[in-house]
Amino acid sequence: MKAIIIAAGSANRLGKLAKEKSKGLLDINGKTILDRQISLFKKNGINEIIIITGPNKNFGIENVSYINDTNYEQHDVLGSLMVAKDEIKGKILTSYSDILFEESILHQLLEFSGDIGVPVDLDWEKSYENRTEHPKSEADNVLIKNEKIIQIQKQIEKKDDSDVIGEFLGPMIFSERGSKIFVENYLKLEQTNQGSFHKAHSLKKAYTTDMLQELIDLEYDVKPIIINGKWCEIDTQQDLERARKLFR
Repeated sequence: MKAIIIAAGSANRLGKLAKEKSKGLLDINGKTILDRQISLFKKNGINEIIIITGPNKNFGIENVSYINDTNYEQHDVLGSLMVAKDEIKGKILTSYSDILFEESILHQLLEFSGDIGVPVDLDWEKSYENRTEHPKSEADNVLIKNEKIIQIQKQIEKKDDSDVIGEFLGPMIFSERGSKIFVENYLKLEQTNQGSFHKAHSLKKAYTTDMLQELIDLEYDVKPIIINGKWCEIDTQQDLERARKLFR
């Protein structure tokens, strides 16, 4: 199995802490975010690891492969992921370089047997307490109805009492068929899409959530993986401090 880690973005909200290095190289109690991710992946049999780099190329991590996104300024995270489109085949796990999650969550992902799965935290709101630099309105929400994902975007509201709202963690897991679905539909969109793309101004400025919504609208089965366990995204100084409390 292969893991692709997207580390092509800039970390403007962390200021000088990540001015000259990737967020993935920030220290969390003696280990970088990427060291923690890679160690966890390899412990669980994911030995082929690709890091997509952007403005910061010097990672100094051995026994991984690198793909540089030379056009990182022209597109957003979906475009960065698709720089590695030739590697998205077979069973794949994708993640971000600023996400930490404990081993139990990885186990839940690896147990997934569908084509396209996304981890969802139903107990998500408590993690936004006192996060003034990263408010709840910025969460990537997932609307689940009858155990199916209906919508994935920010600031979702329930339409009726049977709806369930959670938060999308960021990683995605694909079967061989799921990888093919994701890549083939993206390539079609490159040829046909004009103007806005779901919540993005254009396909170039799209996030992975926009692509997932496209697949949902096309009636592909994008399944929620309801997770239990510790995880965090590190986007601000407050997030960094929280990560250091959660992951010793």
